[in-house]
Amino acid sequence: MAVAIGQLNQWFNELLEPQAFQDYCPNGLQVEGARPVQKLVLGVTASQLLLDQAIAAGADAVLVHHGYFWKGEDACITGMKRRRIQALLEAGVSLWAYHLPLDAHPTLGNNAQLAARMGWQAEAGIKPGPRPIGNIGSPREPLSAQQLKQQLATELDYEPLHIAGGPEQITRVAWCTGGAQGMIQAAWEAGADAYISGEISEPTVHAARELGIHYFAAGHHATERYGVQAVGAEAAKTWGIDVEFIDCPIPV
Repeated sequence: MAVAIGQLNQWFNELLEPQAFQDYCPNGLQVEGARPVQKLVLGVTASQLLLDQAIAAGADAVLVHHGYFWKGEDACITGMKRRRIQALLEAGVSLWAYHLPLDAHPTLGNNAQLAARMGWQAEAGIKPGPRPIGNIGSPREPLSAQQLKQQLATELDYEPLHIAGGPEQITRVAWCTGGAQGMIQAAWEAGADAYISGEISEPTVHAARELGIHYFAAGHHATERYGVQAVGAEAAKTWGIDVEFIDCPIPV
């Protein structure tokens, strides 16, 4: 079964509500392909590697978390950007990308899916608002920092970097997938014993130690694999299309 590009675009937008976010990039259909969608390939980032593998797999469209046209980047379609977009256009493949809407969806989003894998119960947003990007809640039971590190490594297939700063027993966790290390103080202010995100920067180390909160950098790519797969599963169920996730891991 195939679905028209316009129908699928409307369905994605109704599901993820991109109009509700002030984002760093356009969300939705970024490159329009040439045919209805019978096979949808899912990935984290629309890198050349993902596009080449998607085209080889017979994709009519690709859905990712990290697409193109970020604020502040050169708008000219040259070099690496030209090669990527040319590959899509020559193959007639559409590209959808959803950034913050895919982080924040309450059940399908990256943060919700990470919580589901880890057994965390989300109770509130790290920052107040109707569509929180990060969450705070509780693990199934209190655990040590080493236990939490091992659980992250097992569930995400990625060895997290741990900066010790919090108590011996972790009873409150906060999390925000991807490059959200800058929210560590907000996580501490919300009452978290540990904060989990994808990346780390130099100030994160000092903040964890001086505030008294554990920090775990669990991988930008590793923490953001799951939202796109959840949305893809919904698309397959709703439209009867073939959906395939292609993982292109990176070390950060």
